[in-house]
Amino acid sequence: SDRGIQYCSEEYQRVHKQHDVMCSMTDGYDCYQNALAERVNGILKNEYLLIKPRDLEEARKMVAESVDIYNQRRPHTALQYKTPDEVHQAFYA
Repeated sequence: SDRGIQYCSEEYQRVHKQHDVMCSMTDGYDCYQNALAERVNGILKNEYLLIKPRDLEEARKMVAESVDIYNQRRPHTALQYKTPDEVHQAFYA
């Protein structure tokens, strides 16, 4: 999340701790980090996670498979129809 007051509140953070959930927030109040996270979450929700998982284990598996498809098999127009992994590997080859 961004560092909005509702996300930084003691009550909100306490709920995270009660359920053993680690809260993820941008560092240094960089609004562009949040926009990138929202874009990725939107792609996951609207393109890949089209059915509701039965439980947390299935949700984790669905997200892992979706990220794999997105990075290794889905060509991106902004990357000249290459996958993110292909572009990443080109920098380290």
